[in-house]
Amino acid sequence: MRNVEIHESERVDDLLTHELRIIQSEQVFSFSMDAVLLAKFANIPKYGKILDLCTGNGVIPLLLSTRTQAQIDGIEIQPRLADMAQRSVDMNGLSNRINIIEGDLRELAKTGGNGVYDAITVNPPYMPLTGGDLKLNEHQRIARHEIHGTLEDIAAAAMRLVRPGGKVSMVHKPQRLGEIITLLREYRMEPKVIRFVHPRAGSEANMVLIEAHRDGRPDVKILPPLVVYEENGEYCQEVMEIYYGSEEEKA
Repeated sequence: MRNVEIHESERVDDLLTHELRIIQSEQVFSFSMDAVLLAKFANIPKYGKILDLCTGNGVIPLLLSTRTQAQIDGIEIQPRLADMAQRSVDMNGLSNRINIIEGDLRELAKTGGNGVYDAITVNPPYMPLTGGDLKLNEHQRIARHEIHGTLEDIAAAAMRLVRPGGKVSMVHKPQRLGEIITLLREYRMEPKVIRFVHPRAGSEANMVLIEAHRDGRPDVKILPPLVVYEENGEYCQEVMEIYYGSEEEKA
């Protein structure tokens, strides 16, 4: 781990894989399980170029770096989070493979070039812009609410930036699945793989993972559900392996 400046209120957390560390703070929105599941679910190339939209503190590019040799860009509109992401990249010695862009994904869609990425990942704000939660600070409101980009903005940006045949992987709330599928198709991205995530057996899904292909043909596969917790409250085997690696990976 390389030395970087750690600001007041920040901490360094272990990502539990490949000796990766990440800078986080209680004052901004920290990553959660949805980001970890998306990083594992995403269909990414071994080489080429990958883009992570709404990258936050850079957790998804860091985790993706363990699965690919591709160049990974991450774009984040909040300066503080973009700075944390960049310092995490530097701390892990990955600045030659991960590039953090401080900017607006809507502007990147206009200036970044057409079809320049082989794959895109996105863990976007889940909530439409309504009254907002007054208990949240500015960083948390932006992370949770569509203040700097709607689902349609994300779909439009992804369609322009990913190459024909390229893959877009997203994690979101199941309640918005109909809207997500409609927008993906409107912007020439065909849903190909869907997986629901359930906290416990018998409970409603609280996350959905979606893979779409630009200019793909209609043919969607619904994967078996991922149930996070066993009856005893411990993670299921698959989630344990996502976080800590399988026995084969550890060997």
